[in-house]
Amino acid sequence: QVHLVESGGGLVQAGDSLRLSCAASGRTSSNYGLGWFRQAPGQEREFVAARTYYGARTFYGDSVRGRFTVSRDNVKNTNILQMINLKPEDTAVYYCAATEGPLPTSLSIVTTPGTYTYWGQGTQVTVSS
Repeated sequence: QVHLVESGGGLVQAGDSLRLSCAASGRTSSNYGLGWFRQAPGQEREFVAARTYYGARTFYGDSVRGRFTVSRDNVKNTNILQMINLKPEDTAVYYCAATEGPLPTSLSIVTTPGTYTYWGQGTQVTVSS
């Protein structure tokens, strides 16, 4: 079992930055993929970004490309979503998710929530205009 815990959400103004963290613990594989999704009220869960374990491949949703960056702190076993130039439409609950094994590199698979086996509880990000 893998346990994921997100942190770093909050209330910010448009144009501000936030850094979300996702700490992984438990029986993590040595090569799991890590994704970020978000869900606004009344909307479906939306793909935000994903990263292979060693960072060779990264993927971003169209609405966040160029503003969000995924990375990993290997010392702390923590995955990071750095968000800059936030917009009101970025307001949502943000979830991190992990695959059981290596992240498939097909874009259609990476962006599908069902690809990920483990999920965190989510952290709220609210961007005011």
